[in-house]
Amino acid sequence: MSPPTDLEEVVNAEIKEWHFHIYFHQNNANDHHAALELRDAVLRLRRDGAFVAVPLFRVNTDPVGPHPVGSYEIWVPSISFAPVFSYLCQHRGNLSILVHPITREMKGQVAASLSSPRDHEIRKAWIGPSYPIDTAHLPVLMDEIPLQYPSLKLGYSAPEPDYTLEERRCMGANVERILRTEKEAARAPPN
Repeated sequence: MSPPTDLEEVVNAEIKEWHFHIYFHQNNANDHHAALELRDAVLRLRRDGAFVAVPLFRVNTDPVGPHPVGSYEIWVPSISFAPVFSYLCQHRGNLSILVHPITREMKGQVAASLSSPRDHEIRKAWIGPSYPIDTAHLPVLMDEIPLQYPSLKLGYSAPEPDYTLEERRCMGANVERILRTEKEAARAPPN
């Protein structure tokens, strides 16, 4: 199956929120300390305006849910994904970080006709070494996308899209026009 290229379909399916799960060996005092230092740094940087990232108040000092070691979660709206990802890539030390989107599709196949990957299985990515996670107890499909921190009006709680479809088309055409002079840039196919 070819990836979709219909602008409206792609925009409507855009992932708007992400989880970063910081993993640490709960019986290793150095790992635990490093994880908490990273969490405090993220909180300070959020306060100072570097990005929007909301660590959950709870730090799991034992395996919880699908996570096989100590961990905590950081919620990130898509507008802050790149700066948070960049920061964590550079400053994670020896910690591993599971990154996954937040959608209705937690795991597995919803029906025989659907075979797209799900959040905690194939849509996940790792910063650092990966860990096996146990998704057996996660629901396959949730009734709605779970909203976190709707008071921030970011991610799925944002009142309206950043750009209309027409504004996106104009931006795309402008990028293509500018890149015509760049020898290394691939050209978009005609249709």
